[in-house]
Amino acid sequence: MLNQKRIRDFGIEIGNLKTGKLNAITDVAGVSVGHVTLSEGNMQTGVTAIIPHTGDLFHEKLIASSHVINGFGKTTGTIQLGELGTLETPIVLTNTLNVGTATNAVIDYMLEKNPEIGTTTGTVNAVIGECNDMFLNDVRARFVKEADVHKALNETSMEFEEGAVGAGRGMLCYSLKGGIGSASRVITATNVDYTIGVLVLSNFGMLSDLIIDGNPIGKKLKKKILQSLEEQDKGSVMIVVATDLPVSERQLNRILKRSVTGLSRTGSIITNGSGEIVLGFSTATKIPHMKPAQCLTIKTIHEEDIDQAFRAVGEATEEAVLNSMITAEVVVGRDGNSRPTLKNLLEKYDIIFSPR
Repeated sequence: MLNQKRIRDFGIEIGNLKTGKLNAITDVAGVSVGHVTLSEGNMQTGVTAIIPHTGDLFHEKLIASSHVINGFGKTTGTIQLGELGTLETPIVLTNTLNVGTATNAVIDYMLEKNPEIGTTTGTVNAVIGECNDMFLNDVRARFVKEADVHKALNETSMEFEEGAVGAGRGMLCYSLKGGIGSASRVITATNVDYTIGVLVLSNFGMLSDLIIDGNPIGKKLKKKILQSLEEQDKGSVMIVVATDLPVSERQLNRILKRSVTGLSRTGSIITNGSGEIVLGFSTATKIPHMKPAQCLTIKTIHEEDIDQAFRAVGEATEEAVLNSMITAEVVVGRDGNSRPTLKNLLEKYDIIFSPR
């Protein structure tokens, strides 16, 4: 998007399902994404905000769920997601030590829009995800301010940059530069097309494990670079799944669990030190905050149709990870630390992928 070369521009087509128009999470109608990138010297970090729909999110909640693949993470808001199965705020991603700042900013954002919160009705459940960008960013400085979060929330759009932007500015993936990536898939259920979109914040993996479309490219690259570097996978990945598929919270949770197949196809073994957290929501049904006079009617797909969604979320996750890497630029950060980019290495070593 935004004229960036993505993984498909290198002749690599992941999976078999059709993509959405943008091949991004924003192919789900109403979803938008915004970034604020902070880049100067030791400050290499930022914020990424996902707005789930264009209406009043507090009064028109969405069916939502979360899944922990490996719980080495500091995400907030997931307890209530698990208990109530609804989302009532935007989702914000940032670095680990700025989770508190992001939480305060999202709460302020919601209080401004909904003056009844905390007075005539209950409080609000902010959902914040994080990864540790300490290799490139001075994470102790906690550069992200509430104003940065508000700017990301207020400047979202359907088309957005990927790679070393927003929360992805200081992230690494498979020992190379990582960051923000997205992809989508279209499936058909009961003769209607639905979209499953994924956005990742990639910060995990070791180069020697990297697989691209079944090709163990990481082993080839490892022989050429990073010979003296002791690789350790102590990062994380945040996966955000959006869909317009009519599902229950239970069905959505089942779909989120299958995102791990996409991670695995890129080479991840889900190591001890890497936190893999999945957040997801469906825009198909709005859940009113205020109790209606009648019982709610919630449409859901039949279980026989869910395998398509399982395949779609795996394919989209895999491609989103690769997009996060191929669109990333070189970042020189804390103490002069830097990592090469996948794009530069593919071009430097003249690695070409033949179309399938």
